[in-house]
Amino acid sequence: MTVTSGQTDGQVGNNVQSGSAATGEEEAVGQLHHLPRRDSVLRMSEVRAAELADGELLDGENSQTMMMNMGPVHPSTHGVLRLMLELDGETVVRSKPVIGYLHTGMEKTGEDLTYLQGPTNVTRMDYASPLFSELAFSLAVEKLIELEIPARATWIRMLMTELNRISSNLLFMATNGMDLGAVSMMIYGWREREEVLRFFQKVTGLRMNHNYIRPGGVAADLPEGWRADVLGLLEMLPPRLEEYDVLMTGQPIWRDRLQGVGVLSPQEALALSTTGPILRSTGIAWDLRRDMPYLAYPEVEFDVLVGTYGDCYDRYAIRLNEIRQSIGIIHQILELMPSGDYRAQDSKVTPPPRARIDESMEALIHHFKIFTEGFKVPEGEVYVAIESPRGELGCYIVSDGGPKPYRMHIRGPSFVNLQTMSHMLAGSSIADAVAIISTVDPILGEVDR
Repeated sequence: MTVTSGQTDGQVGNNVQSGSAATGEEEAVGQLHHLPRRDSVLRMSEVRAAELADGELLDGENSQTMMMNMGPVHPSTHGVLRLMLELDGETVVRSKPVIGYLHTGMEKTGEDLTYLQGPTNVTRMDYASPLFSELAFSLAVEKLIELEIPARATWIRMLMTELNRISSNLLFMATNGMDLGAVSMMIYGWREREEVLRFFQKVTGLRMNHNYIRPGGVAADLPEGWRADVLGLLEMLPPRLEEYDVLMTGQPIWRDRLQGVGVLSPQEALALSTTGPILRSTGIAWDLRRDMPYLAYPEVEFDVLVGTYGDCYDRYAIRLNEIRQSIGIIHQILELMPSGDYRAQDSKVTPPPRARIDESMEALIHHFKIFTEGFKVPEGEVYVAIESPRGELGCYIVSDGGPKPYRMHIRGPSFVNLQTMSHMLAGSSIADAVAIISTVDPILGEVDR
């Protein structure tokens, strides 16, 4: 499926056109214009920028430009992102993203936690889609110990992560609308997301940072009445998405703010290692659920949506329509959900059932040792990648044979995607900078992890 901005004022609808989902990297690269624009990146120290802001110029420097900071305490930089902007009037000449204001050292912390404690740490990185971080970590650990999890656990993971994809994209719809002046969208997007979070709270006990997906399966089985709850969500969402179309998709002002803004070519996207909706907006159909399958995604049908122009509108339209694709995937999951265990019955990694602890001293000791000492993982290294709402989320773990990772690194899509910002900002206005930041959709907890 191809999502295109259409470039037609007043045209209503998402402009989703039937076409080949496999546009292919070769075909996309053939349409390219240029390599990444190196002159758009502000390669300057903060000390030198401060000197320029104070008016201290070197011989030959352009006195017509001005240095300005946008953020880190700015609502439209989505957290604590700071942009150093070189401006010619209101036009951005060069820019430099500055990060690190939220740094918490989660990767180093992960090396001091057992594999069973690991999900409590990684779930706090991308706080808009925490279940994906838990999934990537758990899949990496399971690959190291060659543990096969039950089919029901696999399908529960798919159900929960696709619902999380919906809630994350709804959050994007809300904040993207607010950033561009569609203030009502903040209320509507938050309203729908709240319903998904309410279901998460029923399943995991928490609205965010769940620690639900764990090595070996999931923390608990789905509660009674879960199917009716999910069907209620799936019935509620489609008419609400139609409201979004009326409010934004075909609205001439909305199109003027997004079409042709923040354009990224396919070649630039590939050179900058971009993934997710930003890469797909350039016409490259790359989705790890289809191209490097994991869980049970080969057993469900869905379209990989791509754009045409690589602009802000394409990135918006792809995320909106990926909500619809996730709804279709969840309908299939409801039909195919198997019965059985929700976690592996391997005593080396799985604690005994709670009821057994009151009856058996051996079960009590087993439970105590797993949660205090953890389980040992064979020596080796592994990298596992999944498709998060923002692109490729990877987890790299090195094991020395102990109960804790010797080294852990997360390939955060928000961190990598920030590289595109300077190239998209070049030549845009300050007002367009807000739209570009919004459609990159960075989560700074994942960037500064």
